Amino acid sequence: PEPGFAHTMLRQSWKAASRVSALRVSKVHFIQVRHGSTRHKVMSADDAVHLIQSGDTVTVGGFVTQNSPEEILSALSRRYKATQKPSGLTVVFGGGPGDWKDKGMNHFAHEGMTKRAIGGHYGQAPQLGAMAQANKIEAYNLPLGSISRMIRAAAGKLPGHITTVGYGTMADPKHGGGKINTVTKEDLVEEIEVLGKKYLIYKAVPINVAIIRGTTADPMGNITMERESLYVDNLIQAMAARASGGIVLVQVERIATENSLRPREVKIPGTLVDGVVVASPENHWMSYITEYNPGFTSEIKTPVSLSTMEMDERKIIARRGLLEVVPNQVVNLGIGMAEGVALVAEEEKILNYFTLTTEPGVHGGVGASGHDFGPAKNYDAILDMNQQFDFYNGGGLDVCFLGMAQVTATGDVNVTRVGPALKGPGGFIDISQSTKRVNLVGTFTTGGLEIAVEDGKLVIKKEGSIRKFVKSIPEITFSGSNAVSRNQMVHYITERCVFALTPEGLELIEIAPGIDMQTQILDLMEFKPVIKGTPRLMDARIFGPSRMKLLESLYSLDMSTRLNYNAESKTLYIDLHGVSITTPDVVTDIITAIDGFFTKNPKLAKKVDVFVNYDGFDCREELVKDFTEKAKQLENKYYGTVRRISSAGFARHKLADSMQMSLQKSYNTNEVYDLLKSMGLSVSRQTVSTLCARFDTDGQKGVISSEELASIVEAIKA
Repeated sequence: PEPGFAHTMLRQSWKAASRVSALRVSKVHFIQVRHGSTRHKVMSADDAVHLIQSGDTVTVGGFVTQNSPEEILSALSRRYKATQKPSGLTVVFGGGPGDWKDKGMNHFAHEGMTKRAIGGHYGQAPQLGAMAQANKIEAYNLPLGSISRMIRAAAGKLPGHITTVGYGTMADPKHGGGKINTVTKEDLVEEIEVLGKKYLIYKAVPINVAIIRGTTADPMGNITMERESLYVDNLIQAMAARASGGIVLVQVERIATENSLRPREVKIPGTLVDGVVVASPENHWMSYITEYNPGFTSEIKTPVSLSTMEMDERKIIARRGLLEVVPNQVVNLGIGMAEGVALVAEEEKILNYFTLTTEPGVHGGVGASGHDFGPAKNYDAILDMNQQFDFYNGGGLDVCFLGMAQVTATGDVNVTRVGPALKGPGGFIDISQSTKRVNLVGTFTTGGLEIAVEDGKLVIKKEGSIRKFVKSIPEITFSGSNAVSRNQMVHYITERCVFALTPEGLELIEIAPGIDMQTQILDLMEFKPVIKGTPRLMDARIFGPSRMKLLESLYSLDMSTRLNYNAESKTLYIDLHGVSITTPDVVTDIITAIDGFFTKNPKLAKKVDVFVNYDGFDCREELVKDFTEKAKQLENKYYGTVRRISSAGFARHKLADSMQMSLQKSYNTNEVYDLLKSMGLSVSRQTVSTLCARFDTDGQKGVISSEELASIVEAIKA
């Protein structure tokens, strides 16, 4: 053995140890028992990386700058520079990690060391990205959620991850299947048919080595993560290596005595772990930016004081974006321009009215920004990253805000091939293809754009030199035509105008006050958008010097704006969309307002047909009985036929079960038209027919479900 080499028993059975026996002994790295036990697994970083063989497939944990096993990665880089081994590695990673310089995945950027890279984002690893662009390695750029589940598939010895995510984008085999360069030949993404429906399969890749990290380990390799900002995919990466007959190396901060860890705090069981490396403090910062933040681990609840944004293009875009959010929604904010939505929400005092999430697993709280993106303070819960993407792909998000670099006439967006450096989709494709309402945010032009707001009007002081609304793009990260086929509601929000995605293409629907449509919008686009009539002005509050007072308006219970009577159809529309009944006073306000409406209008028919929108509605359990009884009294006193809609499963069940209120199951086109007119919405029968055809997704032609009707109402309001 080499001097000081004291390796532990890597497997408890000869079967599991066979790979070690066959591959490691030739390198004179003998298995040795420590302290008379076959279960002690602590070793140095240099010893650990000697277990990695040339040709291995290595998966690395971490997300952006968070949770990077830097001690092990730097030791691996030193070994290669000294010995030129291991060589020909395949590296599999999701969201990094890296520091935009020379750490993290950049440690694999040595010619000959890496043969192939399969990643979801190369932005933090520019050296590795440069090798991919220079054809020095085979390389793939795939959706982060799909890479996460490719690894999970390997953990279960499945052929791959089957999904519809990626269709129409750069991950689609028709558009290159995520291949970055010309030396990359193998197809990792293929189209298959399952039960008569077509899907994409992202093929599982067997894992020989998992390099991950935790906080505390015991000598047997049990790992806890109490001082880590995220769980990311550590567990399934370890499981994938174990299932493939590989090894698992874990970097930790400290060692506990045997049998001293609380079992329920162990995130990675020792049965999966082969080597434990105690890192030096400088190589075990929480992220490459932050040494340690107890707020990110929920060790403490911390005061959240978000900075107030200056009145610039970022704030204008964030303010307009925030108008797309209603109470009780689940929201994802991308990195960059989209982060401003949270800052404006805090300024408007409405941040607690909806739930923010981030793709590595966080639910609730306030997300970290900039290069610390990923974790959050004061959050409610945290999942593993692959579980978060299950939640996203299952439709868990109500609304998202993502960046846009280039946009075409059909609504396609490119954010992956911009500028000289290789980036990647990260969670963009998974999120944008699975969210009900998608908001793509960014400035109208870039490259030196300077704006000002004067007397409530937008003034372009200096136009950007680079156009963003273009005829064609080098890579599709978001497919407009696919979004139309999925009935998604998509807005493209800039500082001077807003576009909506329609079956005919991009439609100009809003213009900022002070902007000339021809010279400052149309003349700066490489295509002509759809224009129907005169686009409306963007909300004047966006350009005001004070708060928009969303708490007092959009988020208030002003019932005078929520009651609308249509004399022609003799129908009263009651809009309880987004209402949350949290106190007895709210119950009183609603009932009093409705009763007052009838009292003030004694000439109404004895029994009035009523249509109630319960979409996004919620009621605390202890107030359900009070609200139900009083609502029933109103129904018996004033209502004729009552129809209710809600697209939210929770509200539907609560209405049907706890509140004993039935929801109308279906509507024909004429009924939809009548209901929309009763709400005071100006629509033609042709528009209604078009929308019914677009949102009729269950195959029952001409029959619109309650959920589909709620989507139609939302689309017309938008």
